[in-house]
Amino acid sequence: MENYTVILVIMALMIGISGLAGKTKIPTPMLLLIAGILIGFIPAMPEIEINPEIIMLLFLPPLLYDAAFNISFPQFKTNLNTIGTLAIGLVFLTTAGIAVLAYYLIPGMTWPLAFVLGAILSATDAVAAVGVTKGLGLSHKTITILEGESLINDASALVAYRFAVAAVTGVAFVTWKASLEFIQVLGGGFLIGWVIWKGLSIIIGLFRKDHMVVISLILLMPFVTYLIAEHFHVSGVIAVVVLGLGMSKLSRNKFPDNVKEQSRNFWDVIIFLLNGLIFLLIGLEFPIVLKKMPEVQVWTYAGYAAVIVLLTLLIRLVRVYLQQFNLQKAFQGKRRISEEALFDSKTSFIITWSGMRGIVSLAIALGLPTTINNGEAFPLRNEIIFLSIAVVLISLLGQGLTLPWIVKKLKI
Repeated sequence: MENYTVILVIMALMIGISGLAGKTKIPTPMLLLIAGILIGFIPAMPEIEINPEIIMLLFLPPLLYDAAFNISFPQFKTNLNTIGTLAIGLVFLTTAGIAVLAYYLIPGMTWPLAFVLGAILSATDAVAAVGVTKGLGLSHKTITILEGESLINDASALVAYRFAVAAVTGVAFVTWKASLEFIQVLGGGFLIGWVIWKGLSIIIGLFRKDHMVVISLILLMPFVTYLIAEHFHVSGVIAVVVLGLGMSKLSRNKFPDNVKEQSRNFWDVIIFLLNGLIFLLIGLEFPIVLKKMPEVQVWTYAGYAAVIVLLTLLIRLVRVYLQQFNLQKAFQGKRRISEEALFDSKTSFIITWSGMRGIVSLAIALGLPTTINNGEAFPLRNEIIFLSIAVVLISLLGQGLTLPWIVKKLKI
């Protein structure tokens, strides 16, 4: 009964704080994050440790599905070059950059552990990008690039993480095998998402007059799709994104208006609750992780985290501006680049600054194994978890709170 009481209290706090955010100029995700940290330090507050499996199953599928469902598919297709560059190439580049920094900066950090940390922090977060940029008046192009990147890059980061952890636990890394598995994981996720979308299209066609059945199926299938994909060891993230894109197309062409409206109402409530809970839970997790770190190391590792955030921003800045230059060069060379795919320097900076780490990085870090193959404790596990949540907090608060001011100054 005590657990249910805590859950209800957290839900009530989340709803109240979200309402309060509407009366202030602070973005709702940031206010929830700050409130979560402050509440977590209250002595009477019971510790609420996040179960990474629950985060990946309960939160990720519906949020990814909703973002994919609402994304503009023509814009997504137009900007696919940029989205692919950021979601795949930039993820591995960031992983390598963080690994090099961590290896030379942090005492005791081996190359495999450094790559584990790099993989954990390599991907930007779809929830953070959508939550913070909402209401800032950014262009559809910018929003599509940010959401599209965040929808796909989780899959790249999870693959990099899998290989890095395997290296720590004693499994040899073979480049061609890793490349082949990466293609299989992404391709398999795409195939499962496509098959389930086609099957769901047929089933919805049979029950299209029963609105509650149709809406219930739409609500259930992101979770089912994610579980099926993960069961076959392919990307559940990609599978859910493909399902969301397919259902968006199906909805526009086949769904009656009243079904669209009812479904949208259901999803609006679900996404509102999940979005709010995620940022509140990240804040609540920080005091728990903080207690597990020796006091003498806290400020040192907080400094390491700040340096990592600066490095990720620098790598992202260089890669985004390079992409802007490459697109303009390709367009002037009359290659197959649409003029709509081009973007200016202001957009490049907004895309750079909007790349925040979030709940996926935290869930991956908390899911680190406690032991390696020989039974010994996983090296520097607490330190890596602390660094991960510190980077997430610095990234979300630093970039999230300043983003509205930057958008205003750039007059976007």
